[in-house]
Amino acid sequence: MLVVQDQEPDPMLPRRYRVRSTWAELAGVTSVELTPVDGAAVAFRPGQFNMLYAFGVGEIAISISGDPAEPQRLIHTTRSVGAVSAALTKLCEGDMLGVRGPFGSAWPVAAETGRHIVFVAGGLGLAPLRPAIYHVLEHRERYAGMTLVYGARSPDELLYAEEIKTWKSRFDTEIEVTVDHANPAWTGRVGVVTSCLDRALAGIDPAMVSAFLCGPEIMMRFSVMSLADAGVPPDRVWISMERNMKCAIGFCGHCQFGPDFVCRDGPVFRHDHVAPLLSMKEI
Repeated sequence: MLVVQDQEPDPMLPRRYRVRSTWAELAGVTSVELTPVDGAAVAFRPGQFNMLYAFGVGEIAISISGDPAEPQRLIHTTRSVGAVSAALTKLCEGDMLGVRGPFGSAWPVAAETGRHIVFVAGGLGLAPLRPAIYHVLEHRERYAGMTLVYGARSPDELLYAEEIKTWKSRFDTEIEVTVDHANPAWTGRVGVVTSCLDRALAGIDPAMVSAFLCGPEIMMRFSVMSLADAGVPPDRVWISMERNMKCAIGFCGHCQFGPDFVCRDGPVFRHDHVAPLLSMKEI
């Protein structure tokens, strides 16, 4: 039986996890479910990340994409773009992996009860948002509403497509999906995320909106502008910034962002806190 512990005793010491299962999400994108060898699952908050260590290759920071209510099912979704991520996407059932974490700040969904939660995701940005979506769906009665606006480059690059269909079947959520380029089989919306976001915000009291954004920086920048134009309070918008994280504890300095360290003070930031720095070059 798994025992859930609140935090990692030594943040620099990887714990051994075994691959329980792995499955392809998209071309070059794989999800892996891990289980702790010592039987002690570690609780995490939506938006936090782990350092995954492929033995003999190295480690990288990957957001947790599973359900925070099920910490014993530790799930990460990874795109193969480098040596470590390529090794992670090639894992098989029974393989071993080192895990440090969880680290970082979280989406403040638990503190935003009574409000209309708007999730805005682009591409793989849906993975870091999924734990927060799970939380809101599980406690849907605590929120005034929930809207997800999600965009991808093409229908073949929609992450968690089958799960999105399940979310869309609910009567207490609003799901808007769009692609930049359609194929002959696509019958959904075509266009940028902000076009769907503007439409979704039209019927919502902006003063009651709390927004959570994750995706390409250009998408987040224009989405923040749309939220501001709609009247959403600037202190109710959060973004996830996963940049250059190496040590996860603010020691190495690789992810310094002005006065903050993304790994320690982020990756989730309130937008108005970091907005002045986002337009500065070399930061």
